[in-house]
Amino acid sequence: MTADIERALHTLHLLSAQVPDTAFGVERQMEIGKILRRATAAERIALRFIFDRLLERMIELNAADLAFGGFGGQGKVWYRTYGAMRPAPEMGNFDADQASFLIQSVLMDQQREQLYEKRNLDFSYSLMRNDVLHRFRCDAYLDLDHLAIAIRFVQPFIRPYKELGFHPNVTKVMSLVHTKSGLILITGITGSGKSSTLDSIVDLNNHSVDGHIVIIAEPVEYVHRSERCIIRHREVGRDVLSFKEGTIQALRQNPDIIIIGEMRDPDTIMTALEVTDSGHKVFSTLHTSSAVESIDRIIAEVPPIEQERVRNRLADVLKCVVSQKLVPSLDGKVVLAKEVMLGTPSVKAAIKNNNTQEIYQMISEGGEQGMTTMEQDLKRLYLSRKISLENAMNYANNKRRMEQLLSIGHEAKAI
Repeated sequence: MTADIERALHTLHLLSAQVPDTAFGVERQMEIGKILRRATAAERIALRFIFDRLLERMIELNAADLAFGGFGGQGKVWYRTYGAMRPAPEMGNFDADQASFLIQSVLMDQQREQLYEKRNLDFSYSLMRNDVLHRFRCDAYLDLDHLAIAIRFVQPFIRPYKELGFHPNVTKVMSLVHTKSGLILITGITGSGKSSTLDSIVDLNNHSVDGHIVIIAEPVEYVHRSERCIIRHREVGRDVLSFKEGTIQALRQNPDIIIIGEMRDPDTIMTALEVTDSGHKVFSTLHTSSAVESIDRIIAEVPPIEQERVRNRLADVLKCVVSQKLVPSLDGKVVLAKEVMLGTPSVKAAIKNNNTQEIYQMISEGGEQGMTTMEQDLKRLYLSRKISLENAMNYANNKRRMEQLLSIGHEAKAI
C-alpha cells in the first residue's frame, strides 16, 4: 500500500468517526453531507483519490460494473468481469459510513439534496488517465438504510453506424442531410443498448453534416467531440433541472437535432411532440419492446381528454421507431436484434384512426421499404447462424408468429 493511499484512508477514518451514533437512515446520510461541507479541500481530495483508485482498478480489470456500500456490499468492493460479479480483496474493506463518505464526496450539494429526497440518484463521473477521458454511469441508492452505489463503465468508443445494419431508407430518416424534422424513437428494456445506438446516430450526423446537436441525458454517458457538428451535453440534475426544461431551453439554443434521453413522463412527452411539431428533429427513448407498444404507451401516458390530440400529433411527426434487444450469440457475446417501423402513410393513418393493432402486419410486409418485425430479424439472425433457435424463440415478442416464421424457414431449407 502506497503512502498516498494510507494517508487518504486515514483521512477517511477520521471523517467517518465524526458521524453521531444517534443518526440513522437518511438522517445519517445528511449528517455525512454536513461533515463533507465542512471538510477541507485536502480532505475532499483524499476521498476522491480513493474513489478514483476504485475506478482505475475497474479499468485495469476491464470490468463492466463496480458495486460497493450498503448492507449487501458487506464492506467489500465488487467488480463484474466477463459476466461474473466477484469481490476484490486487494481493494480493502469499507464500512457503511466510509462507503457513504466516498460516494457523497463526488456529489455536488444539489445532487446530495436530490439523493436525500428521492433515496436515489443517477449521475455520471469522469476520470482522465493517460490523456484518455473515461466515463462512468453511476446510480446511488439506499440498501437497508445504508448508501450503496452501482457503477457502469461507459466504453470509450462508438460502434460504427454501419454495423447497426439499417436499410438505406432508415438511414435517410436518421440523417439530418436527408430529413430535417420529425420524431425518431429508440426503444427497448434497460440494458438493450439504446444509448449506444443513439451515440452511433449522433456520430453519423457529426461526421456528415454541419449542424448543432443538443443532448439532454440523465446521466450523460459517452461525451462526443464536436467535428462537423457542435455538440452540447446537458446532464439532468447538473446542467438542467429536468428533461422538459432542457427541451424547452434547447429551442432558444438554435439546435438542428435535440436528443431527449428518455420520454419518461407526460410533461416530457407533450414537450417533445410540441418541439417536433415546430419543425425540429428529435430523438428519444422509451422502455418498450415493440413499435406498436411504443405508440400505445405514448398515447396512454397523457390524460384521456388529451389522447385524441396527441394521437393526431404523433401521427404527423413520427418518422421511425426502432425497438431493439441484445441477444446472446453463439460465439458467447451478444448481437443486436431490432424491429424497425417507418412512418409511412398507412402507418400514420392507423395511428390517427386508433387502429394500431394493424401496424404489425404493415411492418411485416414493409421489408422493401426498410421495415422489419422483431420476429423477422430474429429469424434472420438464426438462419445466419448467429443465435440459437432457443434464443430466437425466447427473445421474440410474438411467440406464435416466431414459430410460423421458423417453420416456413425450415420448409424452405428442406426444399
